[in-house]
Amino acid sequence: MRILLVMDPGILVPPKGYGGHERLVYMFAKEYARLGHEVHLLVTSGSVVEGCTVHPFGKEGFPPKKWDARMAIPTAWKFLWQNRNTFDLVHNFGRLAYLLPLLNHPIKKIMTYGREISSRNIQLINKLPNRNLVYTGCSKDLISRVDAGGRWEAVYNAIPFQQYTVQPTVAADAPLMFLGRIERIKGAHTAIAVAKATGHRLLLAGNVSPLADERAYFEQEIEPLIDGAQIQYVGAVNDEQKNHYLGQAKALLFPIEWNEPFGMVMTEAMACGTPVIGFGSGSVPEVVQEGVTGFVVKNKEEMIAAVEKVGSINRLRCRTVAEAQFDVPMVAAHYLRL
Repeated sequence: MRILLVMDPGILVPPKGYGGHERLVYMFAKEYARLGHEVHLLVTSGSVVEGCTVHPFGKEGFPPKKWDARMAIPTAWKFLWQNRNTFDLVHNFGRLAYLLPLLNHPIKKIMTYGREISSRNIQLINKLPNRNLVYTGCSKDLISRVDAGGRWEAVYNAIPFQQYTVQPTVAADAPLMFLGRIERIKGAHTAIAVAKATGHRLLLAGNVSPLADERAYFEQEIEPLIDGAQIQYVGAVNDEQKNHYLGQAKALLFPIEWNEPFGMVMTEAMACGTPVIGFGSGSVPEVVQEGVTGFVVKNKEEMIAAVEKVGSINRLRCRTVAEAQFDVPMVAAHYLRL
């Protein structure tokens, strides 16, 4: 097939740093090409994806300038209309509005969502004549909050498992880990409380939110508890550091206080063989297989109890089970079956 992937301009593909969706676009482009498809991308100017054709779209810079963001839609419309008979599949990770010129064209269209979804926008689109349009969300829980009609399917986010090293065993005194933005809804305060209650060391990793109230949360509720011994803050981490820290952890604590659409860090932990103990909000019950890749709990007390059970989980099996569901080839194949 000839496949076009579309992403909002502003961040390069692959991204230099921040850019979760751009990273997904890059991985799927490479996988589609590996499978023998002719792959094109409509993405930020300056992007380079080996083995694929990149069509420059807007300027690098996030968040984009208002004029650049405004011009993205007509630019995408012009390209898609001029190439309406070129592609067999358009896989869009950007704005839904990009697909307007192709709505009623027989070309196959996938609209992928990885964050909260506006039902209103989809309701408007679904009132227009359309064909061969499939909406996907990164979890069933995310889709459950949409009230818009149309054909929907849950397709989970993917990570490249080959980039992570499974650790079959860890030391008896291995630390627990928290990995994520240091803001209240991510639950770093709960992770610290669980570590203290169970006598474990805790590695805190992640960037501090620049928002004033979240900065105050870090400075007033988290930073005073960081002692460099039992509670250690290692800052923001890159992929290599994630692999290192997650691999040596006894468990990843995921005490979220919101409906997380997916939670990529959970699968990153599993790729290292590290079980996840998470509050049962958002996608957590879908991502974590009870007693196999971790435990789903209701509150801090249950999380404390679950820490004592992580030794019952086979870390090699944790990796194997997660890989069969969340590795790039598995998820890409799911998209191509739609």
